[in-house]
Amino acid sequence: MFEGAGRPADASSAAGGTERADLGGRTVPSPTPHARRWPVLALVLVDVAVLVAAIAVLAVVRYDLDAARVNREGLGLAMLLAAAVYLVTYGLVVARRCHWGSQDEAVGLGLVTMVLVACLTTASVLTTPAVLPVSVALTAPPTAAFSWVVLRYLALQVHRARTRQRGERRRAVVVGAGAGGRRAVSMLLDDGTSTLTPVAVVDDDPRKRSLSILGVRVHGTVGDLEAVCRRVGAEVVLLAAPTAPSALVQRVVETTTEIGVELLVLPSFDEMVSTPTSGGGSREGIPAGGSVELARPAFRSVLLDDLLGRGVIQIDQEGIAQYLRGRTVLVTGAGGSIGSQLCREINAFGPARLVMTDRDDSLLHGVQLSVDGRGQLDSDDLVLGDLRDPAFVRSLLRRHRPDVVFHAAALKHLTLAERFPAEAFRTNVAATSDLLAACVDHGVDRFVNISTDKAADPQSVLGYSKRLTERLTATYGSVAPEGSRYISVRFGNVLGSRGSALTAFAAQLAAGRPLTITTPDMTRYFMTVHEATQLVLQAGVHGRTGEGLVLDMGDPHLIESVARRFAELQGYPDPAIVYTGARPGEKTAERVLAADEPDVRPHHPLVTHVPMPALPADALSEIDRIRAELDGGHGDVLVPELLRTLTTAAAPRGVPSGRR
Repeated sequence: MFEGAGRPADASSAAGGTERADLGGRTVPSPTPHARRWPVLALVLVDVAVLVAAIAVLAVVRYDLDAARVNREGLGLAMLLAAAVYLVTYGLVVARRCHWGSQDEAVGLGLVTMVLVACLTTASVLTTPAVLPVSVALTAPPTAAFSWVVLRYLALQVHRARTRQRGERRRAVVVGAGAGGRRAVSMLLDDGTSTLTPVAVVDDDPRKRSLSILGVRVHGTVGDLEAVCRRVGAEVVLLAAPTAPSALVQRVVETTTEIGVELLVLPSFDEMVSTPTSGGGSREGIPAGGSVELARPAFRSVLLDDLLGRGVIQIDQEGIAQYLRGRTVLVTGAGGSIGSQLCREINAFGPARLVMTDRDDSLLHGVQLSVDGRGQLDSDDLVLGDLRDPAFVRSLLRRHRPDVVFHAAALKHLTLAERFPAEAFRTNVAATSDLLAACVDHGVDRFVNISTDKAADPQSVLGYSKRLTERLTATYGSVAPEGSRYISVRFGNVLGSRGSALTAFAAQLAAGRPLTITTPDMTRYFMTVHEATQLVLQAGVHGRTGEGLVLDMGDPHLIESVARRFAELQGYPDPAIVYTGARPGEKTAERVLAADEPDVRPHHPLVTHVPMPALPADALSEIDRIRAELDGGHGDVLVPELLRTLTTAAAPRGVPSGRR
């Protein structure tokens, strides 16, 4: 009856097994269930004793402290009734559902109190002489409830004080006194296995200067962090502000590096429930062939995402849900970094079906694991095939009849596209054209083409091919059913994506080799995969046919600075740098908007809407002609010039670009 009532409301009560990761990131033995529980019978008897004492004291007070005037027999019956009502009500309503000392239990105690008041008052009214004065029946249960809350508060404070004194615990300063800071302090105080104890909090909000979180005071602002750490003898700083901007993270990193204390980060909830990552790299989903870490720490090291990302982005959750919930959604290139993250986020909006296609079976296995945790590869929603096969594309659309399509499949390596332009044409241009034609034929309501910043004023095969996909999307959208939306979304480099610069840097550092960078002044735009996919979903809310939506990438970053910071976060000394020079088609600095594209943001502060011109009437037949020549083993060397010609072709008259 009283299962669960004896567990204190602490972080350790959720643990199980014999080992787990503690809040400081170390693997420690997990306490047994018996070690985590407080004596259930003792706790219940204390509550009953408090209730009985409240009834007795208030009864005597009711008669001006003259105990002789009290109906002793009635008082005894009232005490027995109160004890029975408490035991039954608490056992049925509270004990099985709430941890002892938690906020949920406090609500349950309120319900128990109301039942006690009702029962005692009824007994007092219906008995002659009354077993208890009505005034006592009305006031004794609330008085006991107040005492129960006070006792629980004191018990938890004693528990936390004893926890602080156990073993060798490192002193920690928490940055952030908001919801994240409160969660961090509570986790550290309540977890008896943690190697950390909070001793101070800092926060820039002047309204929180005098705040105390579970007995841990706010000692100043982030600017005072160094002085606070020295004053309290801190060995660890916990950044507990999941929405903190990168500038704040950078300040904290610099301070902790200067004073030589360890810095740990409390991840956001989204990250907590997604695939863990280690090291100083960046977050992404379960990679193909990767492993899933079962025992992860509640705090992690700083990632490059924290320094280059922009924290939580506000998106129109309801607007996204309206076009995804209950619909059939197709994601191409579902095994890639962007495609797999899109699948995970789309799945959270409750589509009727989420069809995932890729030509790599291992990547499909990985994305299914990350979406539904099964990885059996037996679902009809997993489709293995090559979009470069027109017959496969037609079969894919005919069989699954998607309402919404996110097209993330593409070749993305600039140098390989430059060396093998025919492959870039087949994958990025011809396959996209086939997919768009099939989508129009089967009445797809919304098509979102994933593009790249290299499509803005392109000068490489990759850039021209992706610019051509943007114009193809606008072209097919102009003949799609009225009300449908065919749009392109353009953004730059995604941190930690497969084949990114960070992957190369990690391999070079592990091998003890110098980091290779093109030129000292090379800059690139970066965003996290979570930022990118959230804004892609947001773009689907407001984008219209004939538009390209360009995501705000923030400020460009020097590649060399990113490389050095990455090495530092990975724990390596300052690395040697080798400059290799820019490769064919490579820009020193990318831009997300072409020179003639206006920066207009009508709906979301991070999404620019630019008009996207359609292709001339003969462009589609020209694409088919080029593909036929390539299939016949001819025309490889002509592809770059043909791409350039098609990309820059004038838009046909009578087909306006922009919103439709």
